[in-house]
Amino acid sequence: MHEITVEIEFPASHALTIAGTREPEHTHQWRVSATVASEELDSDGLVCDFHALQQLLERIVEPWKDRSLNATPPFDRCNPSAERVALVVHEALAKSLPAVSASARLIAVGVTEAPGCHAVYRPSPDPWRERERAQASSPVGRCTI
Repeated sequence: MHEITVEIEFPASHALTIAGTREPEHTHQWRVSATVASEELDSDGLVCDFHALQQLLERIVEPWKDRSLNATPPFDRCNPSAERVALVVHEALAKSLPAVSASARLIAVGVTEAPGCHAVYRPSPDPWRERERAQASSPVGRCTI
């Protein structure tokens, strides 16, 4: 299995409501990473072009740059946590990834809102891990001595 990860950054503010109390709005330099994987490399020897994947991420976060997430869809309807940002980016990227790679599969999206504060969305079950588990439990997929 081959994996690549790309990362982009964008400035945006948000104010979370935690346990019923809304915190003051504050700005972060958000980092968004996406990991994609493929069993096979394409004809150029790539999982996916790094730059094409970065451009997809840039298009997804463009409406949020230099804005308050609380006032920007879809976060105007929900608490704009790093976890939710990761989920929303994952959903959008999963839809657009086939445009840049026929074989790459989105494994995870990570979001860092501040140093040491990182959230990851990884769909469950991971289709690659499920396939590996199935092969390991199958008599055909198991190595025997």
